[in-house]
Parts: sequence; C-alpha cells; structure tokens
Amino acid sequence: MTDTAALKRRVREAIDDNDEAIRSLAESVHAEPELGYKETETTRKVAEEFRGLGLDVETELAVTGARARAGGSGAEQDDEFVFALLGELDALVNPGHPAADPETGACHACGHEAQLANLVGAAYGLVASGVVDDLPGAVEFIAVPAEEYLDLEYRRGLLDDGKIEFFGGKQELIRRGYFDDVDCAAMIHAASETPEREVTSDFSSNGFVGKTVQYEGRESHAGGAPEEGVNALNAAMAGMNAVNANRETFPDEEHVRVHPIVTKGGDGVNVVPADVRMESYVRAKRVDAIEDANGTTNRALESGAMAVGANVTIEDFPGYLPLRTDGTLVAAFDDNAREVIGEDAVHGEHQHVTGSTDMGDVSQIVPAVHPWTGGFEGAAHSTEFGAVDEEMAYLLPAKVTGSTVVDVLADPEKREAIRDAKGGKRSTEAYLEIVRGMRNTLEGSYMDA
Repeated sequence: MTDTAALKRRVREAIDDNDEAIRSLAESVHAEPELGYKETETTRKVAEEFRGLGLDVETELAVTGARARAGGSGAEQDDEFVFALLGELDALVNPGHPAADPETGACHACGHEAQLANLVGAAYGLVASGVVDDLPGAVEFIAVPAEEYLDLEYRRGLLDDGKIEFFGGKQELIRRGYFDDVDCAAMIHAASETPEREVTSDFSSNGFVGKTVQYEGRESHAGGAPEEGVNALNAAMAGMNAVNANRETFPDEEHVRVHPIVTKGGDGVNVVPADVRMESYVRAKRVDAIEDANGTTNRALESGAMAVGANVTIEDFPGYLPLRTDGTLVAAFDDNAREVIGEDAVHGEHQHVTGSTDMGDVSQIVPAVHPWTGGFEGAAHSTEFGAVDEEMAYLLPAKVTGSTVVDVLADPEKREAIRDAKGGKRSTEAYLEIVRGMRNTLEGSYMDA
C-alpha cells in the first residue's frame, strides 16, 4: 500500500528546499509582464526551470507556451493516467498599475505570476523529490499563453496569418491536441481582495462570446448640414439602448452579462460620425444561454443601424465556455488545503462567479479544478492588486497542488472516479464544433434603403 503521507511530506520538503527559486521566478515574471501570444521571455523562464529539473521541454506550443512531462512510462499511452498542471503566462493591460510596463501598459494585476510559481513549485515538489517516479501515471506541466481576452487587433492578425484559430490559449492548445491524452487538469487562480489564507475550490463560472461591431454612416458637416449625413454614433447609441431594453428578458438563473464599449466614436466633433466601432462580451452560465442571449444582443445592435439608416457589421468570436469544477478533484484539493494551510482556510460552499476563464474550456473536455487562493490585496485587474503574503501567494498552493497529484495518482478509486467523469465530458471534436459555431458575421445594410 502506498504511503501517501510520506510522499506528500517529500513533495512539501522539496518545495521548501527550493522556495527561493520559486519566489524568484514569480518576482521575475511580475517585473517583466508580456501580453498574450507575446510571452517569449516568460516562456523562456519557465522552460529553463523545467530543464533544470532534467525534463524534456517543448516550446512554441501555440506561438508561445511550454510543456514538460514527468513520470509514467515516458511515452504517451492510451491507458496511462495523465494529470495536467497548468499556469498562465500572460499579463493584462492597466497602465496605472505601479508595476506596469511603461511602453505597453502590461502588468500582472491578475496573479498569473503566482500561477507560474504554483506550476513550477509543484514541479519541484514532484520531480526534484523523485516522488513522481514512485507514482502510477504521469504529470504534464503546461505553461499556457493568452488567457486574458484582449489585444484583439494583434490576435486578429495572428488569426488572419493562420498562426492561431482561437484568441484564447487553452482553446488553441485543445485544438492542437495537447489535451487529447489528459485525464484531469488543475490550475490555481489568485482571489480578489483576499489577503487572508483562504481557498475556494467548488465553483462554476460564466462563459462568453466576444464581438466587434462596426456602424457605417455618412460624413457631413455636423453644424452646417447634419441632414446630409447618416450618424453612425446615433446608430450605436440606439443599438446599446436596445440591448438595455432586453436585459429584463434574461433569466436570473443564467447570470447573463452584456457589457459593450465604444472603441471609436467618430473622427472629429464637427463631422457627423461615419465610422463607429464597439466591442462587447455576452456572458452566461450555460452554452445554450450564451447562444440565446447573443442572438438577442445581435438583433438589438442591428436595430440601431436600421433606426437611422446606417450599415452594421457584427463579428462574433469564440470566447470561453462555462467552467464547472470536478467533485473528486475539489475534495482532494480541499483536504490537502486543510492539511497544509489550516482547517479554516477552505470555503466549502459552491459559488458561481460571473466572470470567465478559458479553464472553462478545459473543464468541458476533462475533469478540472481551478481553486481561488488568497494572499492578494486589491481587486483583480485594478491598480491596487498585488501579493501581500508571498508564502500564501507563491508557495502554499504549490504544496497543496503537488499533494493533490499524489492523492489522485496513488488512489485507484479516485482515478476511476475521474475517468468516469471524463466519460461524461464532451469529446474534443464536439467541443470544437461548439466554439467554431460561435464564429459568425452578421451584416445589415440600411443606408439609402
């Protein structure tokens, strides 16, 4: 019988022995933030850590990104249980953050440096200790690009050049087959405004579809001859008001969120706006609800063009699918969190959050856990966000994650329960059919109609 307690002690001791290297990686990533599909230096840093552990590393998984496998047979086999650990490479944009890059505005105001510390820390715990060689199955360590759904003009260029199909990194990795032999996956996420040593593992999240909107009108002198123009900004405002008029029709239990912004409002105050652009997400708890709310939203946006006699082009792009955590993985993570952090650290009640993550896409095809972990002050994405308890932010979750891997791989019943749960998930082909179905272009021509 496997002595899991002894194996977990070895994992935690190896993390303690390498705590300076783990903290140093987090600090280095935090100091050099890079946006999605541009994380060349961050990828290099993580790959160097993996190579230092003697692992073979593959890079440029999807433009950027890195992965390494430890344990198991050393070859991909159909019957080998594979536990994937993930961490996100990219930063977001908040120029006002004190750690923002002065040129790009990029900063780690979402805690992705902590995810990479957790990923590399768990690798130290499992590999440097030799524990992974004492367990059945393999562990896949994956540093994932482009979770933050932004910098879309750049990503659209990558799409047009055939370098990616999806704006989200995990979607792209799924498409490229990196999860084809994975049985389950885990990744932590920094919790907003939670400086305490707390963990929440049992939750679900919204998914979403992203969209760009362009209203085309006709220029004229805004003061001298406005009647000769077609005001695209008025079309956009009418469309947004129509969206607002539909909000009461969205069922409360679906947690629908629609939040458009105007990214271009015109070219000059004395010219009737002829080129107005918007972006939006349409979020909801279930795939069907996303599709229903998106259809309603597109109809409303198109009505703005119809109202003033403008033209409109609405392009929908696959966002992220809803996340739902797996009960077996939640229980294992929570048990280890109580052991490592403290009995009162775990919030056991299920929560639904209305934000989105492409970890939801992973959870559509394999059982997954995505705990929110404390040690951070300020709201995520804000100028105040940052680590205030480095041990909690960078080290303790790695101990919990590594210990969870031990519990799952060492326990045939847990492995069987996870594989049973995987059997109820979507196939990669079915998943891709859904996300590809979110790609759509709607055109309405009402000028001079």
